[in-house]
Amino acid sequence: MLIRSCFGKPPAPTPATGKTEMSQLRPINTSLCLENICESNYRKLFRLIPNLRTLDKMAIGHTNDKPALHLSILERNPYTLTIELSHCFKQQLSELIAPAVKIRVYLDAQLAEVIRDNDRPAVDRVYQNPGRALEIQEYKWRLNYFLQKWLDHCLKTPYQFSNASDCLI
Repeated sequence: MLIRSCFGKPPAPTPATGKTEMSQLRPINTSLCLENICESNYRKLFRLIPNLRTLDKMAIGHTNDKPALHLSILERNPYTLTIELSHCFKQQLSELIAPAVKIRVYLDAQLAEVIRDNDRPAVDRVYQNPGRALEIQEYKWRLNYFLQKWLDHCLKTPYQFSNASDCLI
């Protein structure tokens, strides 16, 4: 797997949980690893939502006994989509939506890159000085690594996406 080759010796797990914290992971080559993660996220996103290109502005992914996934298509251009994907953990959509990840999908390059998530501000708001390129890359890497892990989690469940208008009674 390409992602595993991005890391040198993995950090030791946290004693309390026995797991490695995401903040402890440091890729050897952030630029290469970021590209690999974005390619992987694109493939995983289209495995999760095969009909992503043809969905309307809003869609819902249903499955048995799991929170629904909500998809909003925020912007559609010939070569890109900007989407927001989130779980809805309550009956009312406004009650609790998390993680609410905003993703730019590059259809021509077959990349999916996180723009922001609900816990962190957008990259351009955090780093307004382009001279901090390494910090920007690391921040982007962390956002996209999170998306990769979340998509892995979502792919364990067979979601079926349909336009939100098709779900209304």
